[in-house]
Amino acid sequence: MPHQLLLVEDDDQIATPLIRTLEREEYLVERVDTGTAALERLESGGVDLVLLDLGLPDVDGLEVCRRARGSGFEGGILILTARGGELDRVVGLDVGADDYLAKPFPLAELLARVRALLRRSVGRPAAAAPTEPAAASPTTTPSTTPPSEGELRIDPQARRAWAGSAELALTAKEFDVLALVASEQGNVVTRERVMDEVWDENWFGSTKTLDATLGRLRQKLDDAGARSRVTTVRGVGFRLESDTLDA
Repeated sequence: MPHQLLLVEDDDQIATPLIRTLEREEYLVERVDTGTAALERLESGGVDLVLLDLGLPDVDGLEVCRRARGSGFEGGILILTARGGELDRVVGLDVGADDYLAKPFPLAELLARVRALLRRSVGRPAAAAPTEPAAASPTTTPSTTPPSEGELRIDPQARRAWAGSAELALTAKEFDVLALVASEQGNVVTRERVMDEVWDENWFGSTKTLDATLGRLRQKLDDAGARSRVTTVRGVGFRLESDTLDA
């Protein structure tokens, strides 16, 4: 089934060739020209990837990105903008974008980044009606015992994670990073392996997107009171560490 892309661009001269190029690759493309319209479209669901301009006439693209993630959008977000400064790139990644492409850009590079994001960033399947989640350790071993406070549990098949009884609202990449480091049971996962497996071995973008994703993941674990945290092993990679409850 073709992927659904949402192009958020107010400049017709930029939007028209982009739509033509993407449709030639057999993507379904919808275009809106304001941030408000983009957020309304995302609320209705079914979008796999957003191509987001920052210089919109009503709401700044960074704010659109922040609100989209805040409302639970888990698909990919690729920022397309004339703002090529380092600060803008970092801010864009911090508010939830997956990649950043500065204008002007070759269409071949755009298509390569779209393919890479779609391989890794399509939202997880919709969950069934709420039920009591099956307990699982950070290594995803099933358990029938009630979860202890802050216990991290991961269900890779359902792509869901909990801290105690509270489900974590993770984006696709946040979940993939967490599941990968948890699968190693406290061993170090190299930065290169995370980029290769969670993004793509042919990733074109900056690795700052990994740092931004980790920052959001750590904050969500901390906010949920999780007894596990992703620590950085300087110069090597990352490790999932779990605290024990006080006696």
